Amino acid sequence: MNKSEDQFQSRIDMIELRASLDKVKSEIGKVIVGQENMIEHLLAALLSNGHVLIEGVPGVAKTITAKLLAKTIDVGFSRIQFTPDLMPSDILGTSVFSVKNSEFEFKKGPIFSNFILIDEINRSPAKTQAALFEVMEERQITMDGTRYIMDEPFLVVATQNPIEHEGTYRLPEAQLDRFLFKINVGYPNLEQEIAIIRNQHESKKEDKTEGVNHVITAEQLKSYQHLVKEIIVETQLMEYIAKIIINTRENQFLYLGASPRASLALLTASKAFAALRGRDFVTPEDIKEASYAVLRHRVIVSPEREMEGLTADEIIRQILEGIEIPR
Repeated sequence: MNKSEDQFQSRIDMIELRASLDKVKSEIGKVIVGQENMIEHLLAALLSNGHVLIEGVPGVAKTITAKLLAKTIDVGFSRIQFTPDLMPSDILGTSVFSVKNSEFEFKKGPIFSNFILIDEINRSPAKTQAALFEVMEERQITMDGTRYIMDEPFLVVATQNPIEHEGTYRLPEAQLDRFLFKINVGYPNLEQEIAIIRNQHESKKEDKTEGVNHVITAEQLKSYQHLVKEIIVETQLMEYIAKIIINTRENQFLYLGASPRASLALLTASKAFAALRGRDFVTPEDIKEASYAVLRHRVIVSPEREMEGLTADEIIRQILEGIEIPR
């Protein structure tokens, strides 16, 4: 066996992973028109085993897309609507006295599932949000001295509305940092809007998720997540990631730069984007594509620049343009 044959056989086989994700996209495409960016990032988060915050005005398919994605995977699903009166026990569960056993029994809350959809996460007070974020970070909870481990896979997808602020509670930066991605969802273009209207007119189904099938099992997803960890990242690309993060800390337009957790998130997300493209190695394009969703909620624009209309995405773009791409 020559050297080139040995190298070829040692490469990671991404064919099954790519085929399965294409099936997921196809199933979601039965209902959703456009929103390719949101779907791509949700799939990357799945592969990265990371949580996602989706921000967009009402009616741009945030919730339905997350529900459809959950339906394509044969795992448990919970949807929790956050409200101002929601208590931590409503999410985590509570101890209930059992007359039969004459002792307290822990009744698990809706967080004990695999795919958790949190609608309007910024509508609940800090105490409830803190309970949720602890589970997201530790993937476990402790109740009455007993530790409960979340079943894998465990993914939280949360939505929020950027426009309406009445009755909402801003997510602190430390809690935002628990999300791998923040996805900004915009309006569809004219062609997509026409397709949405046509689909609604021609559809005879009451339930939009009807006809969307499971295409991935929990075991398959876990194996794909382990596979993504094996994706090759060259040393110069690790340095490229570090330079991006350091630049956010030194940027004059940013009040707060990204932490080392952002470096790790960018590395993980870049591997996931490489896997989505069917590659077993990361390219600079994967890192650039992941940078916006990984960094936009981890940096803070200085107040003066924010008043001028400068956004985090624009500053991230400038940073990426200012760093030499490794070859």
